[in-house]
Amino acid sequence: MHCHRPIACCFECCIKCLGGVPYASLVATILCFSGVALFCGCGHVALAGTVAILEQHFSTNTSDHALLSEVIQLMQYVIYGIASFFFLYGIILLAEGFYTTSAVKELHGEFKTTACGRCISGMFVFLTYVLGVAWLGVFGFSAVPVFMFYNIWSTCEVIKSPPTNGTTGVEQICVDVRQYGIIPWNAFPGKICGSALENICNTNEFYMSYHLFIVACAGAGATVIALIHFLMILSSNWAYLKDASKMQAYQDIKAKEEQELQDIQSRSKEQLNSYT
Repeated sequence: MHCHRPIACCFECCIKCLGGVPYASLVATILCFSGVALFCGCGHVALAGTVAILEQHFSTNTSDHALLSEVIQLMQYVIYGIASFFFLYGIILLAEGFYTTSAVKELHGEFKTTACGRCISGMFVFLTYVLGVAWLGVFGFSAVPVFMFYNIWSTCEVIKSPPTNGTTGVEQICVDVRQYGIIPWNAFPGKICGSALENICNTNEFYMSYHLFIVACAGAGATVIALIHFLMILSSNWAYLKDASKMQAYQDIKAKEEQELQDIQSRSKEQLNSYT
């Protein structure tokens, strides 16, 4: 149909296109990208800062923290893989949201569901559930360095303002990172006390690593929320496809019965005409 008012037609087209946007999937995708970006970016930098703190203050012998350095380097490579995977996976889930949005039917004509499409939608539900459980573990694991850095920071705060009625000297207030299991017990010095510990807390490496680990933990939590959001959306979309499949089968049976009825009526008319 030819449009005599281009501005009105353009407005109607924009409204129709905006109606085809899966806003729930779009919000979940943005939240997922933001959470993964915060976790990967801040976690990568914070791990590098942690290695620098350990090498400079808690483990001066390279052989003592060689295994830890390799593990941290491996974790940094894993972060690269996580960022790449979730970038692609988020785009795929967003595309799946467009596919199952009801407005897509109006844009592209009659909507046909297939067994393959329903199977893929169900596979996304299962995979997102598995990823959500895995990210719960990542969220818990990312809270461990926050807890460690918080303990060191709170100890430094005690050193800065020691209790007036306490009997413990400032130089006897220590932090031993060997008890966390990240470096062996024979690492030297392994334990830092008093003013030396306070100086560590005042370094840029400690300040940045502590706050970056907090942001990385928050990013992991945001990713968990995004995956839960995706799981609800995908479950709803799968139910929609299932109902659409049943409706499509019903319409096919109904069309077949109407066609058979028309054939019977046409044959009856032909026989009646032959008798007359």
